[in-house]
Amino acid sequence: MERRSMKGWLYLLPAILFLGLFLVYPLIDVFVYSFEEGYNFASQTYHGVGGYNYAYVLRDPYFLQAVRNTFILVVITVPLSTGIALLISAGLSSIRPLRNLFQTVYFLPYVTNTLAVGLVFMILFKKTPYTDGFANLIIGWFGHGPIDFIDGPYAAKMFVLCLYTIWVVMPFKILILTSALASVNQSYYNAAKVDGTSRFRIFVRITLPMISPTLVYLVITGFIGAFKAYSDAVALFGTNLNAAEMNTIVGYVYDMLYGNSGGYPSYASAAAIILFAIVLTITCINLLVSRKYVHYDA
Repeated sequence: MERRSMKGWLYLLPAILFLGLFLVYPLIDVFVYSFEEGYNFASQTYHGVGGYNYAYVLRDPYFLQAVRNTFILVVITVPLSTGIALLISAGLSSIRPLRNLFQTVYFLPYVTNTLAVGLVFMILFKKTPYTDGFANLIIGWFGHGPIDFIDGPYAAKMFVLCLYTIWVVMPFKILILTSALASVNQSYYNAAKVDGTSRFRIFVRITLPMISPTLVYLVITGFIGAFKAYSDAVALFGTNLNAAEMNTIVGYVYDMLYGNSGGYPSYASAAAIILFAIVLTITCINLLVSRKYVHYDA
């Protein structure tokens, strides 16, 4: 028995070493940096240890703006993208002809380069001296004036960022949910049809409980992905996100390391630890809630 146990640990050893080297060690290193005040990366020196880095970051207006943007992005995009993906997946599951074609079409944005998709969105929404953009053309049909979605009001820019994020993440969710719907045991549906149950009640009472583990997985990974958003904002508003008031927490960390205000790894580490604490807290809450509402089919 001990020999089999040792053999199992030997199989796990490469994965344990990989996780320790590229996940655990960097996390510990960043946690240590976050308490070293005035850390200089070139000379590997610092002038004190304490919580000043956290105090500075939590008072920094750019960080508070990034937190607000990130939370708005999370609250809007995660439920909407999951809900829309669920509706589209349910529709695809009920269509027999050309189902594979539609699945491929919906999945194309996921394999397209993020910056390329962002460029397309800029063309659709950016107002230039030569054109108001395709989105403003549609708005004009309803008698409203053009809106500068890229360089204009904060609400308009946040709308484009949320729409872009939903567009980018939805194909993956559609693929996962379509597979989950296909795996539901058809005997449940047959029994419900014999009883004359409506389609809506079948969807609520059978489909949703059976795919609830997949929904929880998508919600949790959606929260984590939205909190890590950065390339989406860069694709739309450029690299100077602070000037555009569209920075995110990850963007703030990057700016503190390499941006115009770069060269402050202690501040960047403190912001990264705060982000880690937020994501960990929300993930734990989701897992606790899922234990009550998720149905695992035996």
